[in-house]
Amino acid sequence: MDSLGRLREEVVACRRCPRLVEWREEVAATKRAAFAGEDYWGRPVPGFGDPAARILVLGLAPAAHGANRTGRMFTGDRSGDWLYRALHRAGLASQPTSTHAADGLTLHGAWVTSAVKCAPPGNAPTPAERDACRPFVAAELAALGDVRVVVCLGGFAYQAACALLGVRRPPRFGHGVEVTAPNGLVLLCSFHPSQQNTFTGRLTEPMLDQVLTRATTLGHRT
Repeated sequence: MDSLGRLREEVVACRRCPRLVEWREEVAATKRAAFAGEDYWGRPVPGFGDPAARILVLGLAPAAHGANRTGRMFTGDRSGDWLYRALHRAGLASQPTSTHAADGLTLHGAWVTSAVKCAPPGNAPTPAERDACRPFVAAELAALGDVRVVVCLGGFAYQAACALLGVRRPPRFGHGVEVTAPNGLVLLCSFHPSQQNTFTGRLTEPMLDQVLTRATTLGHRT
């Protein structure tokens, strides 16, 4: 098995954080009424995409009734609807929708993952839970040896990426902020495509498109 395959097995089997294990399994057992007839994934969610990716998209954590239900990051929720439409417009996804893990979606030049691999209560992981997942994100980057740019969706993902890559005194998070890590990777910030941000207009489709266009440009630099 290749390194990404081994990493996937390690992620899915992880039970390091008791609070997250209890929550993800409780959600999977009780379910949301709209999904009562579905089998929830209810485990840590591994990354997904192109093993030759030059762009890594880093989110916060799986959504309780999104990726924690479907088993694939940003799949089956409103944030994912926004993200994959944008990835498709940028030429990085084969289709603009991501509804379930067997829907045929493939990514081209991109990999989608999260700083924390389990759905957290209140969508709010603790710093300790973020740090417990850091080795998984580090292993992803190592296995994906062609990554040139990390698109950080939200402040939490940005902080996680800065800590992982040893960025000291990073500039304040903001949409479009760019930081070059000591190893040469570029961190590119975007507001998270959460309903709170998209419904209020804090994040618009042109804003997200602009970030992904910039990421594509950075990703093709040698």
